[in-house]
Amino acid sequence: MPELPEVETIAASLRRKAVGLEIAGIELYFPGLLRGDAAQLEKYRGKKITGVLRRGKMLLIACGEGLHLLFHLKMTGGFHWARKGTPRDAHTRLRIAFKNLDRDLLFRDVRKFGFLRCLETAFPLAGAELRPLGPEPLELDGRDFPSLLAGRKGRLKSLLLDQRFLAGIGNIYADEILFEARLHPLTVPSSLKVKETARLWAAVQNVLKKAIAAGGSSIRDYKDTDGMDGLFQNEHRVYGRKGRPCPRCGAKVRRLVIGGRSSFFCPRCQRPRGRRPSKGTSPSN
Repeated sequence: MPELPEVETIAASLRRKAVGLEIAGIELYFPGLLRGDAAQLEKYRGKKITGVLRRGKMLLIACGEGLHLLFHLKMTGGFHWARKGTPRDAHTRLRIAFKNLDRDLLFRDVRKFGFLRCLETAFPLAGAELRPLGPEPLELDGRDFPSLLAGRKGRLKSLLLDQRFLAGIGNIYADEILFEARLHPLTVPSSLKVKETARLWAAVQNVLKKAIAAGGSSIRDYKDTDGMDGLFQNEHRVYGRKGRPCPRCGAKVRRLVIGGRSSFFCPRCQRPRGRRPSKGTSPSN
């Protein structure tokens, strides 16, 4: 699933290339993409794109007069530009055409889990999809971070995946963040010492910023709007590297299943705190 760095890469590209363009029409090829009435799409004809915002893992395209297109890419959704008249493939779910432009913007989604909602409001961030999201990791003041961890039980890996805690972090970057912070994924969040909390905060910032600079991680289907792969997968230190040597100490990277999700970690650099795996976890050596 595209996470914060991938969606931010797409958003940045659309800001550069789509803002200011006038929408000539929107063709919906897969009705299941749209949560709402397809007739709503007619309202966007003649409107200009005024901005593109990423919120968590979602993309918000502002079209003026309170109109917004909210996309969630889910597992395999993505955008790419195509010459006008280019035949669509079987996985293209939507096409946005623009006035006086020889290219269209296509939304493609192999697994068909992504969705689009048309929002007609001056306050889209207060809507049902975006309101529950936690702070943006790269906008949060680091002085507020320790208070988010206070009293938190459960597992640190699960907390990082909770979009109500921090918006945008998924499985890939949670593993890379915990490795950089030298914290085991089963660590109880409220048990972190001051220095550990500081390391975790620094890791959140460093990993996400590096991933954005590299254009995200291309695993399976992800490409940017120009069809280019991201490069951060070449810098993964534990994610997807089960059985390979830790780049820091040489120990073999292990895989642990937590709540049905794979977690990759170094057993030497990220030592557990003397406790057995809790319910809902299983080792996979």
